[in-house]
Amino acid sequence: MEGTPRPAASVPAAIGAMDDLIATSMVAQQEFAKNLGLGPTDLICFAYVLQAGDTPVTAGDLAARAHVTTGAVTGIVNRLERGGFVTRQPDPADGRRVRVVAVPEAAQRVRDVYEPYYVLLGELFSQYSPEEVAVIHDWFTRAGALAATYLAESCD
Repeated sequence: MEGTPRPAASVPAAIGAMDDLIATSMVAQQEFAKNLGLGPTDLICFAYVLQAGDTPVTAGDLAARAHVTTGAVTGIVNRLERGGFVTRQPDPADGRRVRVVAVPEAAQRVRDVYEPYYVLLGELFSQYSPEEVAVIHDWFTRAGALAATYLAESCD
């Protein structure tokens, strides 16, 4: 799609569009979580477990990433475990710590919920040139880092 004309946009218009996307995504996350029998924060924590791949995460890691207390994350992990989403494994390096691992069938259930949306996003990305996708990727990566820094500095 080289040279596809794009409508002009100002920074305030782009920020407004981003705000709309974030708000709609938050509502979608709540609905996805509800459909999976989870709360939104539980789903966020499960997503962090999935993101870790083959590297199990600790409850402390989840608490830090989700910005919840270690006490709250204990309840989250308990609910995820009861729901069949995760299992706990002792940390071989520190017997006092527990590592949280995704249950493969639960990971597939979550992928099944998100996959149709990701297909649609893939179709949308296909309307952009590789150079434009690189810019979008760069922007998301840099905006994500900026958001994480701002969160850490403003909310801790």
